[in-house]
Amino acid sequence: MDFSKASLDSLARQTRVSVIGAGSCDENVGAQARELGALLAEAGYVIVCGGLGGVMEAVCQGASSRGGISIGILPGENRNAVNEYVTLPVATSLSHMRNYLVVINGDIVVAVEGETGTLSELALALKSGRKVIALGRYSSMESVIPAADVHEALRLVKQFAPPYKAT
Repeated sequence: MDFSKASLDSLARQTRVSVIGAGSCDENVGAQARELGALLAEAGYVIVCGGLGGVMEAVCQGASSRGGISIGILPGENRNAVNEYVTLPVATSLSHMRNYLVVINGDIVVAVEGETGTLSELALALKSGRKVIALGRYSSMESVIPAADVHEALRLVKQFAPPYKAT
């Protein structure tokens, strides 16, 4: 991996997508998250997530399969307590309070199904003025932009948070 100042500056400017979802999920939701991660990486986005299992691991796996970058904002103080596909783990020692860090470090948020932790992240994202795109469970909530599938989610991400283009 190239760690020159120019490449780090470019990375810092890349558009980030916070992907939120449950820490455990069934194979269908996992496949959806993997495909979303792959599509986002191919389009040049950096993934931000909670860095653990379920949707978080699947989206990072998808991004990794396409050479993408993912940032995992962890609930504990151990940077090694991360799924194997995260590029950059960030330990916080904040438990569930780290959910705010997950959403504010993205330029836009995509929810993939999810449970109560996802709901808290979704609320924090909306309160922080982030656009939220939802696949599945939370897609009918007020102020949330529904997406029928990962391709529509990608189209909406591109519409509201275009990928960074280096000049």
